[in-house]
Amino acid sequence: MRKHRLNWIALTAFVGAIGVTTPSHAITGTVRVTVAKAGFILGAGGGRGTLSFRHRLYPFTVQGLSLGLTAGASINKLVGRADYINELGDFAGTYSVVGAGVALVGGVGGVQLRNNKGVVITLQGPKGGLEASANVTKVVITLDQTSSSPD
Repeated sequence: MRKHRLNWIALTAFVGAIGVTTPSHAITGTVRVTVAKAGFILGAGGGRGTLSFRHRLYPFTVQGLSLGLTAGASINKLVGRADYINELGDFAGTYSVVGAGVALVGGVGGVQLRNNKGVVITLQGPKGGLEASANVTKVVITLDQTSSSPD
């Protein structure tokens, strides 16, 4: 009888604890971006993309500079996700990037970006051109919230 009562108290406490916890409101979005870049040691690039977030598509622009082993030029068509977005405004900003890739006419690339609001963008996809890179990059993403369309 006493064991049954302790189990009941434990179950009630557990259910009560679940009721007072607040769920995380961070959302994952889908990202598609095309970036052209070129350089030798110091590289520069820019492009456009879309963020799919809360059933809407938001266009954005990307501009960046890289320092490290960079040689050549390439066009990258990357897809991936943006994690830890609490609100749409968290997506825009300056990102630190560590990535690597190689392209000899065609190849693959992958990159992970993180901004000061905690948003992490993970991208991968094909590259076209002649380039080898392993560098640290700063990327600025500018979001156009006024031009959204249904997903």
